[in-house]
Amino acid sequence: MSIRLLKTLIAVADHKTFGAAADAVFITHAAVSQQMRALEADLGLVLFDRTRRTPELSPLGRALVARARKLVAEYDNLVPSILSDDGFQGELNLGAVPTTLTGLAPAAMSIMRSKYAALRLRIHPALTSALLTSIERGTLDVALVSKPVILPIGLQFLEIAQERLCLVTSGQIPETDPIQILQNHPFIRFNREAVVGTLIENWLQDSGIRVAEAMELENLEAISSMVHANLGVSIVPAPCVAAPAAVPLRWVPLKDAPGRALGLVYAKDTLKTRVIEELHAACLAAVAAAVPV
Repeated sequence: MSIRLLKTLIAVADHKTFGAAADAVFITHAAVSQQMRALEADLGLVLFDRTRRTPELSPLGRALVARARKLVAEYDNLVPSILSDDGFQGELNLGAVPTTLTGLAPAAMSIMRSKYAALRLRIHPALTSALLTSIERGTLDVALVSKPVILPIGLQFLEIAQERLCLVTSGQIPETDPIQILQNHPFIRFNREAVVGTLIENWLQDSGIRVAEAMELENLEAISSMVHANLGVSIVPAPCVAAPAAVPLRWVPLKDAPGRALGLVYAKDTLKTRVIEELHAACLAAVAAAVPV
């Protein structure tokens, strides 16, 4: 058994087919099939159900993938750990929820780049639930997320900021009472699959407010553009770091509305604790330097 075979196995698990895995690891379809049979022979295990048209991982295969991810991660970090660079050289895979992509994430990455020129940051956008899964699988080192109600076992959360939920409208809406605004204008809903979307939906229901839904979006910039065009109103988190060219909107506070905790999540057994701590410090610095919305 070799690290190369384990990396191919992980590629099959991530990409679902031998053909897609072959493209990901830059070998042929036949080579993937040959490597997987060699791995099965080495271990004396049946890792795939080949009775189907497309081979699928067996229960033993899925269990091996989970262990293989950790082994491969440790192998990839072997030299940095020996050299005691604490992960400040090489690549850091950072996940981020879409609402941070034009404000907090680039500001923090800029600070990191100025301090650690040898560190390459790769950013992967997704919703919090998908990012947590990627952290557990070992495909991401750390992620910038909205804190979930329940944090999976084995993960650590470092808070960066509390972002309050606010009503946003265009400048063409004359009303000042937020309840009246929500009841009288089309509502542009934040994606309910997101942590923030769930917070907003729960607040609306708890407050007994019925809205006339016009559309549902997950991108803060798209929501802002729709609101600015007076196509409706919305409830969104007031960003702790605003985008440099943010669309001008009217921000109306909501009584008793919850906030979301924004922070970094990572595996407790990661070998990149030091660089994650520095990333956390960069995020805090970016928030401290930002102009409030």
